[in-house]
Amino acid sequence: MNFIEELRWRGMIHDITPGAEEKLLEGMCVGYAGFDPTGKSLHIGHLIPIMLLMHFQRCGHKPLALVGGATGMIGDPSGKSQERNLLTLEEIADNQGRIKKQLEKFLDFSQDSNNAEIVNNYDWLKDITFLDFLRDVGKHLSVNYMMSKDSVKSRYDQGISFTEFSYQLLQAYDFYWLYKNKNCSIQMGGSDQWGNITSGTELVRRKGGGESFALTCPLLTRSDGKKFGKSEGGESVWLDPQMTSPYKFFQYWMNCTDEDAPKLLRIFTLLSKEQIEDLEQRHSEAPHERIMQKALAEDVTIRVHSESDYRMAVEASQILFGKGTSEALLKLSEQDFLSIFEGVPQAQVSRDALSNGVALLELLAEKSSMFSSKGEARRLIAQGGVQMNKEKITDSNLKVDTSRLISDKYILFQKGKKSFYIIKAA
Repeated sequence: MNFIEELRWRGMIHDITPGAEEKLLEGMCVGYAGFDPTGKSLHIGHLIPIMLLMHFQRCGHKPLALVGGATGMIGDPSGKSQERNLLTLEEIADNQGRIKKQLEKFLDFSQDSNNAEIVNNYDWLKDITFLDFLRDVGKHLSVNYMMSKDSVKSRYDQGISFTEFSYQLLQAYDFYWLYKNKNCSIQMGGSDQWGNITSGTELVRRKGGGESFALTCPLLTRSDGKKFGKSEGGESVWLDPQMTSPYKFFQYWMNCTDEDAPKLLRIFTLLSKEQIEDLEQRHSEAPHERIMQKALAEDVTIRVHSESDYRMAVEASQILFGKGTSEALLKLSEQDFLSIFEGVPQAQVSRDALSNGVALLELLAEKSSMFSSKGEARRLIAQGGVQMNKEKITDSNLKVDTSRLISDKYILFQKGKKSFYIIKAA
């Protein structure tokens, strides 16, 4: 497989330095992308450089994933409007461990000739003195050159500290070190990294007398102009299931528009061109079935989480839209249950009262505001219009106890097709 051709048809090339394609055709190359451990998890924006590394390896090249323990102490100013909060060494080490586990889901770290490696720039930067760095690195890149980069220019009016200004030099030195010690000849990243990456190619040329290359992928925006990777509520969509549940993760991809789906299929899946074009054709014939969105959500959810998490997310979606079973509901984790029914009104009932059993009508009309009266609740139950935990209620004289609790905490009531109410044991 030709790496550049693969990226080109997928729309994953924004900028590339001259000679890169020819270099890659000569044989196996070593290339890297960087991930700063400034958070406990990667988010779906990081999936773009991850996919670059995946395609790089699939095309016979050797990928390096740099999890920057040193640069994570500084914080990249690219795309940021203000200074980051500095993290402690302990926080960075914890974040590194988490991110390494996430990267291992995507790249092959076996002992093959083009096996991936995770590298940490703290290993080679921690022992360099400030004076040595200024003499050996700083003299090769002028302030004028560094000021011309967008990551610095965009922050100049608001102000940028020397700490963040120096980030460009640190990243440039990373490329130089990997070039000298790992035979690394190409660095990849998002288009906002172009300035930092080309500073690295310049340092390799000036300090090492060598030739290296840069490749960036476009930064994604949605068809409505909103930032890709944010939920409707404005939260980031994380790869860590404790920060974004598999259900919410699955729903993010399911909710993408018909305009965005073809682009997202090309960038975030490993489906072939023919497979994607077939999905587009079938989708055009039956748009209401959301064939592209289903294929996208399945592929990415399984890769980031697991097949069982994907199946659970599908079942959870069916629960919300009336097709799920009581068995599927009872299997939900508390996190997924709350994600599905976010915003649904709740009432609290003491666990002691539930232990002894609470009359159903009292629960629906007095302990909660689901019904205005016991009579209204009794009539709808008689008509078959009330469900408890996805099972139709037929007996209005029923007593409800703790055996009905989901995750030992919740009972879900449904009135009609779309009206839900949650009783929480407290």
